[in-house]
Amino acid sequence: MSINTNVSNNKVSPIEAFPGRVSLTPKIYVLIVLLIITAIAGTNSVDPRGILNTGVAMIAAILLDGIIFTLQSRKKLFSDGGVITGLIIALVLGSSTPWYIIAGTTVIAIISKHLFRINKKPIFNPAALGLLIAIFLFSSGQSWWGSFTGLPVWSVAFLLIGGFLVTERVNKFPQVLAFLGGYFLLLLIMGYYGVGQAGDALRTPFINSALFLAFFMVTDLPTSPGKYKDQIWFGIITAVASIIIYLLFGGLSYLLIGLLVANAWNALKSLT
Repeated sequence: MSINTNVSNNKVSPIEAFPGRVSLTPKIYVLIVLLIITAIAGTNSVDPRGILNTGVAMIAAILLDGIIFTLQSRKKLFSDGGVITGLIIALVLGSSTPWYIIAGTTVIAIISKHLFRINKKPIFNPAALGLLIAIFLFSSGQSWWGSFTGLPVWSVAFLLIGGFLVTERVNKFPQVLAFLGGYFLLLLIMGYYGVGQAGDALRTPFINSALFLAFFMVTDLPTSPGKYKDQIWFGIITAVASIIIYLLFGGLSYLLIGLLVANAWNALKSLT
C-alpha cells in the first residue's frame, strides 16, 4: 500500500472544527496566533514599546506591499503575509529598538520578498533575511521578546500552545520536529564532548528563540517544502547549518542563517 506524502495546506484546524466557525486561511490563522502572543508578551513586559513597534512594523509592511501591488496592477492590495513578516520582525528585535529601525528592517524584508523569487514564490524567509541584513546595517540587537524571553519560564507554555496550533494548521510537524530534534540532539552531543558553548544555547533567550523560529519561521509556507520527506530534510538542514554557524560565530543570528541556508536548498531543489 502506498502512502501519499504530498501535503495539503488547507487542513481544518481544531479551532475551526466547531460548527459555525468561519474557515480561515493558513496565513490569517498564523496572524491571529501571533497577535495573541504579541498581546500576552507585550502587556506583561516591563517595556511597553514592544507593542508600539509591532504597530509600526505592520503599518510599514501594509503600506509597502500595497504600493508594490499597485505598481504590479494587482487587485489585492492587502498582504497578510507582509503583516506576518512585520510582526515577526518586531517580536524578534529588542522592544526598545527605535521605530525607524523597526520600519527600515520591515522595508528590507518586504523588498527581499519581491526581489528574490523563483516560480513566483520568495526564496528566502523575508523576516529572517531582513533581520540578518539589519544586523549589519543598523547594528540592531535581538531580544526575541515575542518568545517570552523576559517573562517567567512557565510563560513559554503560551509559545508552545500557539506554536502547536500553527504547526497543525499549516501541516508542518515533520519539519518542526526534524529541526528541533536535530538541533537539540546536536547540542547535547556537543555538551557531552565539551565542544563549544552548548550549555548557553540551552538557556534563555537561545532556547526561546529556537522554539519561536521553529513554530513561526521554519513553518513559513512559501519558503519551505510541502512533501513530508522534503520537510524532514529542510528541518535537518536548518538545524545543522544553525549549529555550525553557532560554533563558528556564536551570537543570536545563527538561527536566521541556518533557516536561510535551508531556504536556499529548497529553492535549488525546486529547479531540479
